[in-house]
Amino acid sequence: PDDYETCYARSGLRKQTSDNNHVAALTDKLYADSLPWRGEMLLCYALSKELEDLEEWDRSFACLQRGTNKRRENMRYDVQQDVAKLQKIETAFTSERLNDNVTGCPSSEPVFILGLPRAGSTLVERILTSHAEVTSAGELENFAIELMRPIYAKMRTTQVPIDTLVDETLCLDFSSLGAAYVDSTRHLTGGTRMFTDKMPLNFLYTGLIHLALPGSKIIHVHRDPMDACYAMYKVIFKGAYPFTYSLDDIGRYYIAYRRLMRHWNACLPGRILNVRYEDLVADQETQTRKLLDYCDLEWDRACLSFHESSTVVTTASAVEVRRPIYSTSIGKWKNYRSQLASLERLLREHDVDI
Repeated sequence: PDDYETCYARSGLRKQTSDNNHVAALTDKLYADSLPWRGEMLLCYALSKELEDLEEWDRSFACLQRGTNKRRENMRYDVQQDVAKLQKIETAFTSERLNDNVTGCPSSEPVFILGLPRAGSTLVERILTSHAEVTSAGELENFAIELMRPIYAKMRTTQVPIDTLVDETLCLDFSSLGAAYVDSTRHLTGGTRMFTDKMPLNFLYTGLIHLALPGSKIIHVHRDPMDACYAMYKVIFKGAYPFTYSLDDIGRYYIAYRRLMRHWNACLPGRILNVRYEDLVADQETQTRKLLDYCDLEWDRACLSFHESSTVVTTASAVEVRRPIYSTSIGKWKNYRSQLASLERLLREHDVDI
């Protein structure tokens, strides 16, 4: 009972019901004890999730906000630095640089599934890796590591200003970068014709992926902006995505992300397959056929039964992908329209369609 991490994990194992839940115990624990800040945060998230299952929307959001505020108070983060980084990438990677004499590594094995977390990337990965010719390599940091390695060696430091770092990436040997990335995955890959790398933040490196691995596949998964932002807000990400603990931070990061993805699509027409989560939920077979066609894969009916796969899932979607496709997460943010009003207003002010 004093293992707060376990309390948080337990709340997500199933949908709680009025007859079977831990709300009373979590409430007593949260309000009775003198808690370390991390324990308080975890209990807040756990209680919020269970209250949401019970459709107690106001209480759920109040608990969630208490938890996110507690996390935000105990971290140092400036979203504007991330926004500036995304803007620098957009400026540096012009259409001319992205399309001028692209050689790179000839491998056609990698399938990059990218975007923002909680947008449906795990669902797309599970569908693709149910195919006999595709292996899941999980969420790899390998591409970022391999592109940084020669830059840090050249600069003789890992403390490189972001503007310098972005400019240096354009001077890399892209063929070597692509080969180094593929080689670095070999403890996980090589047994099938293709493998997936579903690190969401690879959206930052879309231009470099294109230059280093022109034969790779790039799948961008996205969903309704408000659903996407709320879905990120209600999850604890260990050591990643620091922008997700404040509605204002989420909104500003989301705007910058959408702008960068619009840039990649404009500079690389037809190179990226954009998959909308809502379309996949509405018509799984049609969208699955589009995915397989884009990846030059033959039809495999096993892709429709992705939830039956026994392979390990370590993302926040670990429970959800054990179920057939469902639509209950679509439009969930509307239960909190008043609480999310400032986020909705910010997105609309920056021409994000909602």
